Formats: sequence, structure tokens, C-alpha cells
Amino acid sequence: MELNDAGELVINFEFRPDRKQEQSWREYRNAEAVETVLKTLDGMSGMDGYITVLKTKSPTDKDKNRPLLAKYINQYTARNTYDYFIHKDLNGFLRRELDFYIKNEVMRLDDIENADAPAVETYLSKIKVLRGIARKLIDFLAQLENFQKKLWLKKKFVVETNYCITLDHVPSGLYAEIAANEAQRQEWVRLFAIDEIKGDMHTPPYSEPLTVEFLMANPFLVLDTKFFDDGFTARLIASIGNFDEFCDGVMIHSENFQALNFLRMKHNKSIRYVYIDPPYNTDSTPIIYKNEYRHSSWVSLLYDRISVSMQLMTNDGVKTIAIDDTEMVNLSKIVEGIAPGYRLSRITVVHNPKGSITSVFNRVHEYSLFLTPEKEKNCITRTLEENETPRKMRRWGAYSLRTDRRLSFYPIYVKDNKITRIGSVPADDFSPSGKNVATSTGEIEIWPIDQDGIERRWNFGLDSIEANLQRIIVLQVDETLDLFVTHEQTVPKTVWTGGEYDAGNYGNTLLINLLGNKQFDFPKSIHLVKRCIHLVTTEDSNSTILDYFAGSGTTGHAVINLNREDNGKRKYILIEMGNYFNEVIRPRIQKVTYSTDWKDGKPKNRNTGISHCFKYLRLESYEDALNNLSFDQDPARDKAISGNPELREDYRLNYMLDVESRGSQSLLNIDAFADPTAYTLRIKKPGSNEYDIKAVDLMETFNYLIGLRVNHIAAPQSFTASFKQERDPELPEDQNTRLLIDGDIKPGKNGPWWFRKVEGWVPTDRNNPNNGQREKVLIIWRKLTGDIVQDNAVLDAWFENNRNNTPDFKFDTIYVNGSNNLANLMPECGRWTVHLIEEDFMRHLWDVEG
Repeated sequence: MELNDAGELVINFEFRPDRKQEQSWREYRNAEAVETVLKTLDGMSGMDGYITVLKTKSPTDKDKNRPLLAKYINQYTARNTYDYFIHKDLNGFLRRELDFYIKNEVMRLDDIENADAPAVETYLSKIKVLRGIARKLIDFLAQLENFQKKLWLKKKFVVETNYCITLDHVPSGLYAEIAANEAQRQEWVRLFAIDEIKGDMHTPPYSEPLTVEFLMANPFLVLDTKFFDDGFTARLIASIGNFDEFCDGVMIHSENFQALNFLRMKHNKSIRYVYIDPPYNTDSTPIIYKNEYRHSSWVSLLYDRISVSMQLMTNDGVKTIAIDDTEMVNLSKIVEGIAPGYRLSRITVVHNPKGSITSVFNRVHEYSLFLTPEKEKNCITRTLEENETPRKMRRWGAYSLRTDRRLSFYPIYVKDNKITRIGSVPADDFSPSGKNVATSTGEIEIWPIDQDGIERRWNFGLDSIEANLQRIIVLQVDETLDLFVTHEQTVPKTVWTGGEYDAGNYGNTLLINLLGNKQFDFPKSIHLVKRCIHLVTTEDSNSTILDYFAGSGTTGHAVINLNREDNGKRKYILIEMGNYFNEVIRPRIQKVTYSTDWKDGKPKNRNTGISHCFKYLRLESYEDALNNLSFDQDPARDKAISGNPELREDYRLNYMLDVESRGSQSLLNIDAFADPTAYTLRIKKPGSNEYDIKAVDLMETFNYLIGLRVNHIAAPQSFTASFKQERDPELPEDQNTRLLIDGDIKPGKNGPWWFRKVEGWVPTDRNNPNNGQREKVLIIWRKLTGDIVQDNAVLDAWFENNRNNTPDFKFDTIYVNGSNNLANLMPECGRWTVHLIEEDFMRHLWDVEG
């Protein structure tokens, strides 16, 4: 306990949950905390005023002498003890329950039948009064619940945006600034042990401070923009064209329902594969519930998130969910109910060969549940399995004749028992002289002719033989050369066994070697996750993979490894709310970018790095949204409703929360858009109950709200300008001049007019985003000075300069904050429409589904 510089009393608490203790134990500890605080304050000088306030009575029905301090301590522990349960339709539910109660507990038909008319009338009057009072209570409770529901479903603000980029993508002009950054150097020492780089005749050694030459010699060091100021980050990002295509991954620090909701516009029907490994709801892998309803809470949690994620998947998208026996049956019911057009396949994976001994069996397995669309036949890659005995490539039996498929009758050329080339399909009237035909080149033509001389056909047509040559060998049978198939292409089996799936060796041990110590329980085997991704994305190596229970980041690691192997361009989106986001997931992806092999947290080979870029975001939480509410006091409104009892009651029961919270930062304060860099929220620090004032990234938030695929984000520009009045005959006589820029706007580092532009595109058809039709978008962010005439004159000049200096200045939609005249600048052949950022921001922020 101490007084800060502002003279405020600061009392620090740490909440340590003990699930085994009952409510009475928490009440005892709360009372103990109150006693300790007050006793300590008594022994400190200058605290009399605080002691008086904190001892002020704040009574309850149970405790008439409760001090104010106890009220706040109880609120603090309650916030850490109880879950939020938000009903989707509380009003309808309670009204139905009220009617049920009245019909079954209050209204007795026998009494009504035997009573006279006055008694029945009295009886019905009581019911009417009961309904009237109860419905008012229901309306008030529904107002509270609907307000919470609105906050929960609201798209959340981005409160932090940073980028991790390998140095080979960083302009060399920024290297001196990077070399001088002490915080970045320290992280590189911690992550990559660069202080152990000795150098040689060709490469410079590590030094303090770093040198530009050292950076150039280590192009796969991963720079993190969190160590640099906004100006540096803006210049770096502005140097990258076609940014969304360039960026390899996105990591979002957020509660996963909020993050999935946030991704809806940008990734609707665009995710090829979803892999999740949710908590299994067991004692060893629990969700930290604040209630005793573990089972139903788990089911509700999974149902809501799986439902949202299905909307993000492509029509041929696949989803995999890891689970064990505890909830496998219930999870199967959930996904079957959510996705009736999908086939559910349960894969048994032997992930723990040593076993986990239960009371009756030694469990060595878990499950991977695959959801594949019924209409898609080839959404899972076929695998090759070796035949015990090679089979002939020539078809036999029904539909095996040359005439059944003419494109499968052609020669295959062989020399020294090796296939050298593939021939072409001959004319229908041509017949080879035999099964083996010698040629002048020394090659032998092998034809699909059987022992009786009947012309048959090959197993593969001319269009597919090249892709299957690795499965074919040449064998001599009875002095005749023939072709045999050694491996069959088949779907994967439903039981996966083998050491590569051992989560102990390739999950836990691998992660310890990578990070240097144990920081995460039960990571998946990297080989298991990589195989799952491979089975779905082999034919589409440019696809996007989503994991919204990212855990330790195994999915992102697997994507990077798979891209390394086949030169794919797969992208990943990882969502995680755990405090280990910054200590496990992000360092893991940085490390596997720099090197493939690690031991004791240090790279074993510094020559295996790859070019890589990922963006990591943090979203406002539901608790942040609550904590940033503010309720206005409007005397005029209070006076208006005070004179009308019916209006006052209706207002308080149905509208009060919505009306009085308008303008809260977390609900969108449009007035704050005058300076888009200064919109702030109180944000809870990860892993604590402390708060920081953080600037909201309105630009990044808006990009996601409208679903923008970003091509380019320009660095901010500032300008100065001078003005003149010019006569305009189109204006009224008493206003016959207009304000114009005198000359041109001039770049100035501290100029009052600030601009930043974003270019990109959105799908023309939101429901069919992959049809290639695009709407080109320009977003203009600016700071308003308060003089709208001058602001718009500068905007017009800035806009005209950009249009004249940009060769391909063709946009379908232009967004800009603040009222403006841009629509008037469109030439006759122009086609753009101008939208206010504030209006579309508000619309998309509250475009929710309950």
C-alpha cells in the first residue's frame, strides 16, 4: 500500500483461486483482507482521510455494518470467481416461464369452476396484477441482459498491432536504426543466442552495439516492431507491396469467440482448413471455469465457436478437432448437429505409447475428428501404400479393352529396365506387332497386350501416367518385359500409429528444446499436425489454415515446416487468449523461422532460416468493453421524463442503458475520430488486474470490419498550407467567395494536416468471395483541425495530387473520416462512391448475429 505521485492510495491485490474451498472460505479471506488493510493504514501517517472513507458503511441485508472497503474487495473477488452467462433471449424465456408458473401454480381451474362471479373476478384481478408486476421486472432484467449480449457480440477493437519480419525483407536504409536498438538486440540474444556468433573471414562477429554488416550477414533474424516507434513501423510497412499476400501469418491474442467474430468479413468462406486442439475437459487439461457447471459450459463453449468457424470455411473446407474419450461422444453430437452436410470420421491416434494408466485400462490413444463435406470426393489427399506383391499395370476383366478407353492405349518406352519416355495414342486403325516392340534407338515399346494377343488398356490414361511414374516398375516375366504397380493410392486408415505421433518426444521434448525450458503442458506432436494439414492442403498449397485454440503454436510451426518441404505458400491464423501468447507462441514461430533444429533453447544450425513475416494483434476483451463504459448525466432529459411517470418507467425499464452509455469509448465515440491516432481505451494487462491506457488501432480495426484485403499501407504524411479567398459566381451574393489553397500544400514534419492512406480490395460478392470479382478500395485517414473548410480544402488538394501522381488511380469505393467534398471531384468518366468511415465503422461494428 502506498500513495502515488497524484496522492492516490494504491492497494495491490493478487487473486489466487482455490477451487477446493467453498464460498464461506472466500468470505473469510475477504474479511481478513479488509482487517489487514485497515490495520496497516492505521499505522501509516497521513491516512486519516482514506481510513474514514474506507470505513464508511455500505450495508447489505446480511451485513448492516459492512464498510465500503469490503464492498470493493467483494466485487474484486466476485469478478474473478463468477463466469458471465448471457442469455440469447431472456425476455422470451422469462415470459414463457411466467405463463407456465401462472397456469400451473396460480390459476386453479377447480377453484374458478366452483366460485361465483365476484370471486372469479377478484381471482383474475390478482393474476393480472401479478403478471403486470412480473413483466416489468422481466423487462428490466431483459434490458440488462440484452445490453450485455450487445457488448459480447460487438466486434472488438484492435488495441495492439505489431509485425515480425525477417531482415531480408527490411530495407537496408533502416538497418542503422535497427542496429542501434538495444531492446531488439537483447531479444535476439535471448531468442537466437546471437552473442555466440563468432564470425569468420567472410562474416562479421557479434558485437555491442550491433553493426549494419552483422545484420546483413544474418538475413533471417526476425525483427519485432514492438521495439520500435510508430514512425519506424510505418516506414517499414509502407516499403512492402501487396501486403496481405506477402504476410505469411496472423496471430490474434484474444478470447477465441471474439476473434472469430472479428474475422468474419475478411475471411468469410476463405479458410481451407481448420485444426483445433481444445481443452479436453479433464482434470489434467481443464478449462478454468468459475462455476461448477464444467460439462455444460464446455459443450456451450465448443458449440458457439465451432458454429462461427464453419462460416469461415470454403465450400470444400475441412475441419479437424483433437479430443479424447471424456468428451468424444458429446463433441461428435455437437458437430453432427452444426454441420449436417458434412461427413464425420473418427481417427484414432496412438499419441502416448507409454500410456496413461486408468483404473481399468492403460490409455495410449486420443482422437482426431475430421469433418469433410459430403459433396466433395477428393478433399482428403490420397496416400501411397506399398503392395505386398506388385500388380500388373495392364487392366483385365470388364471394361479393360482398348476400345473401352482409347486414351489408355499407348506405348511406354523402356531401356535397361528403366522407363525413358511415354508415347502417344495411335490411330484407331493401328495395331502394334506385339507386346514388346524393339526400336532403332535401343528402346523397347511396351504395349498393354495380354498373353492371348488381345489389345487391352493401361491402368492410367495418357493424362495421368506422368504423375504416377514413381509407382511403376519394369519386370521381366517369361522373357517378356511388363509394367507393374508397386504402390496403391488410397485414403488414410482410421488408426494412426508410429513413433512420429508420440506427443512426448515430438511435442513436449521438442518444445523444451526449442524454448529452453518447460513452459506448456501437453503440446501436440508436430508430425501429427503436419500430416493433418498435408492431407487437406497438398493440392492447394496456397491455402489458409486456422487454429482458434492455438495453445503452444504447433499448427503455425507445422505450416512453416510443410512450406519448407514443398515450397508451399500456406498461411496460418492462430488465436489464443492464454498469457503464454507472448512467452510461448510468438517466440516459437520466431525461432522456427530462424532455424529448424534447436537444443536447450539455442539453434543447432543457423543456415536453415527462411524468409517470413507475421502480424500479431491484440483485441479488446469483453471485460475491457465493460470497463470502458461511461454513463452521461443529461439534466434536460431527466427533467423531460420526470414530469411523465409513464415515460419515466418505460425509459428506465427498456432504454436507460442504451441511451446513457452512448458515446462510451468501447461503444464507439464518433467524435474521437477527429484524430484517429488518439482514440484510447483502458485495457487490462495480460495476467493481472492492472490497466493501461492504450491507443486503439482504428485503421487495422476498420480494415477487418470491411473485410479489406490490404495491398499497401502508406506511411503518414503531414502538410502545411496557406489559403486565399476567391470569388465564385455560383455562390450567393452574401457568400460570393470560397476558400482555396494558395499555391499548393507543402510537406512539413509537424504540419497540422496529417494523412495516411490504405489501398486494397474487397470481394464484389461477399457470399462468393473466391470468384475473382473485386472492388478496389481506397481509405483516407486524416486528422481534423476543427476548421472543416480548411480541412476539406487541404483534403481536396492532397487527393488531386495523389490522383495526378498515381498511374493507376482507379477505385470503386473511397472511405474518408469527416464530412468532405470528394464526391464533387469525380470526373465525368469517374465511377467511385465516397463513404464516411464513421458511418461504416458504426454499421459493421454492430453488425452482429445473436
